[in-house]
Amino acid sequence: MTAKDVPGVVRRLKAECRRFKTPYVTEVAARRRRDPFHVLVSCVISLRTKDGVTRSASERLFALADGPAKMARLSADAIERAIYPAGFYRRKAGTIKDISARLVRDYGSAVPDEIDELLKLKGVGRKTANLVVTMGFGKPGICVDTHVHRITNRWGLVATKTPDETEAALRLILPKRCWLEINDLLVTYGQNVCKPVSPLCGACVINGFCAKAGVSKSR
Repeated sequence: MTAKDVPGVVRRLKAECRRFKTPYVTEVAARRRRDPFHVLVSCVISLRTKDGVTRSASERLFALADGPAKMARLSADAIERAIYPAGFYRRKAGTIKDISARLVRDYGSAVPDEIDELLKLKGVGRKTANLVVTMGFGKPGICVDTHVHRITNRWGLVATKTPDETEAALRLILPKRCWLEINDLLVTYGQNVCKPVSPLCGACVINGFCAKAGVSKSR
């Protein structure tokens, strides 16, 4: 696959992904009218956690506190209980409390809309920062998680070793109009079709574009 193929591939993926469930963080952004704080907290909870667990944990937590000031006043124990059984829930509870206090203290309770500022917050990496910028503010960014990293390498579009390298490569070759939607599409497609092990190549609508790099077994 080359960069010139990407717009057509994205169109096919958009049509195909309508039949699959929307990732929870995307749902939060839409349902809560792009509330950056809710996107940020949901992203923190979602790391190494299944989407269904992220959904229920986030809803329980937002029922207790829906903004930075209220969240900062919660005890770490209360946050832990709300987000359990998310992966590393104790560590995430501390991170969420710390981020909330920092937002209140240094940002007037507002989530910053720049990646470099978001990266100053405890526990926020480039994946989360890009998601907040794109989903929370509708600004250009490329969020690269394990799905985006794996699939774009599998396509042969990039040849990179880490998600950060993938983000840098995609920023150079991916049309900007595709930046906002690429993560949503590839997370959904990666969960349902282009799976890490034994992907469903026989059912893939973009099979003809894919180099299948690193694929030893498929269905």
